[in-house]
Amino acid sequence: MKENVYPIEDECCVSPSSERKSHHSEAVKKNLTTRLNRIEGQIRGIKGLIEKDTYCDDVITQIAATQSALNGVAKILLEGHMKNCVVDRLNEGDTEVIDEVLVTIQKLIKK
Repeated sequence: MKENVYPIEDECCVSPSSERKSHHSEAVKKNLTTRLNRIEGQIRGIKGLIEKDTYCDDVITQIAATQSALNGVAKILLEGHMKNCVVDRLNEGDTEVIDEVLVTIQKLIKK
C-alpha cells in the first residue's frame, strides 16, 4: 500500500514575502533527506566501482538503481507540488501553473 507522504493540508510554494518556496513537513523532509543520503552513498559506491575497474555491466546496474532512487525522490516532490502548490495556484486563478508543471514533467521524462 502506497504511503501518502503529502497530506492535503501541507503548504507548499507559498511564502509571505511572495518568494516561491516549499514548506515540507518535518516527516517529508526526513524522508527526502534519508533517500538523498542513500543516493549519495550509491554515487560514492559507483565511483569506487569505477576506480576498482569493476565490470561495466555491474557499474551500469548500480547507475540504474541510483537513477531509480532519484526518480523516487522526484515523484514524492511532484506529488506534493501537485497536491498543494498547483492546487493552491489554480484556486487563486493562476492557470500558468499548468504550463509550469508540463515543463517540469517533460524534464522528468526526457531521455
